[in-house]
Amino acid sequence: MTHLIRADELAHEIEDVVVLDVRWALTTANTGAGREDYDAGHVPGAFFVDLDTELAAPAGDGGRHPLPTPSVVQALLRRAGITEDTRVVVYDGKESYAAARAWWVLRWVGVLDVRVLDGGYAAWLAAGLPVSTEEPADRHGDVDVRPGRLPTLDADGAAALARDGLLLDARAPERYAGETEPIDPVAGHVPGAVNSPTSAWVTGDGTFRRDLAEHWARVTDGLDLGNGQVGVYCGSGVTAAHEMLALAELGVDTVLYPGSWSEWIRDPARPVATGPEPG
Repeated sequence: MTHLIRADELAHEIEDVVVLDVRWALTTANTGAGREDYDAGHVPGAFFVDLDTELAAPAGDGGRHPLPTPSVVQALLRRAGITEDTRVVVYDGKESYAAARAWWVLRWVGVLDVRVLDGGYAAWLAAGLPVSTEEPADRHGDVDVRPGRLPTLDADGAAALARDGLLLDARAPERYAGETEPIDPVAGHVPGAVNSPTSAWVTGDGTFRRDLAEHWARVTDGLDLGNGQVGVYCGSGVTAAHEMLALAELGVDTVLYPGSWSEWIRDPARPVATGPEPG
């Protein structure tokens, strides 16, 4: 089953799905920009979702974007009338980084059919499809969430997977190498992790590249995959979900380290590696 949907396909199915608008960017977090974008125009019938408050818990020992409190996600699902059997489509502005976080979180609490609008709102506009400034009314649903439907890694699990399987670091190469760190107080990566930048999985228009299998083959070329398990982390567990979405399209099962680098460095006893990948 594909986890992506094109703009024209969504337009055809829009009466049969619940649409969530998750526009957000790390550089504009907590400024209300996503909400302002939504108010200016969105896919008709879409509910706005705030990533920082509805798809993540407050920053703390669990990192910059810990997993959200289940009751918060439940309130979101009830507002949008979503049950575990509802067909859901999520989108953000373009590259689907934030939408992928929603895709993962909803599946984590038990919503089975969640797809991402490939290319986001930009693709919807490019297709010449109608937009709306009306916000749908609260649907007052009564669903009960069931968190934990997807596996996760803690710091110890991530360290073990870096040794025994494949742990992907989805950040930019210069952050992985420790050459620069614009967000977190410590630069570098989890020892043994392999750099696979999230940005390399999309094209210039924000859609996923069509040669995903070939790109994955290049990422893993020459690697010892150990036990065959694949984990993914990034800075705070948001863009890692994007890489997981790309791999899901290939049928590759992955597991998220939600705390990611921002949690890893909270414990000064945890080792930090720097420099590019060997070879």
